[in-house]
Amino acid sequence: MDWREVIDELDSGVERVIGTLSQLSDHDLRAPSALPGWSRGHVATHIARNADSLWNLLEWARTGVEIPQYPSLDARNAALEEGAGRGREELAEDVRATGARFVEQARNLPEGAWNAPVMAMTGWRHPAWYTLYRRWNEVEAHHADLAAGYGPADWPESYVRWSLTSTLTDMAALPETLRGELAGFRITATDSGESADLGWAPGGPEASGSGRALLGWLSGRTDGAGVSVRPDGRLPVPPPWPHQPAAF
Repeated sequence: MDWREVIDELDSGVERVIGTLSQLSDHDLRAPSALPGWSRGHVATHIARNADSLWNLLEWARTGVEIPQYPSLDARNAALEEGAGRGREELAEDVRATGARFVEQARNLPEGAWNAPVMAMTGWRHPAWYTLYRRWNEVEAHHADLAAGYGPADWPESYVRWSLTSTLTDMAALPETLRGELAGFRITATDSGESADLGWAPGGPEASGSGRALLGWLSGRTDGAGVSVRPDGRLPVPPPWPHQPAAF
């Protein structure tokens, strides 16, 4: 999917997050999310602060002045704790306003800035246009993490197609030491035919399922429902997701 088309997808994704938040009470927002140690308020705050952080990278690309995604990991975590206890209206407005600000920056970024190199908080570099895809993962995956009725079954088909392809490609490029329990596996999407060999050899173990089922499992958003493994046995635990891109 062309990265320019992702901008509209982000608008729609943020609106869906706000729709979910609008159905939650302040008490609901204090309840645990699907992420260990985080309440739903933490997740909503993270979606907003992520928009701010990726806006920083677009501003770096626009100006040529290096701006880190976050000042530091401690600052990122402090902002999460500070914002997590807010009420529904404040949280929803924060998600809306920061999402709109990021998209406005993207729509107005000069053409020549899109290929400028910027850097993720963890230290790997990528062209500015990849920031849009990073944001797409954040919006869709963390919407599911709210554990409030929206999950992988609700992800837009356009997102599933892009993110699954990206995930399989990037996993195949992981060093063996980072493949975890999936080392030696072949993973195949039964609907698209896409696959990734993680050190697989003929006769080796395989995992398969629809692209949506695979993405839910590989992203850690489901327990692997809809994914089968051969030979029969326990479904392996995927390595941490998302992965550093194999190429641009």
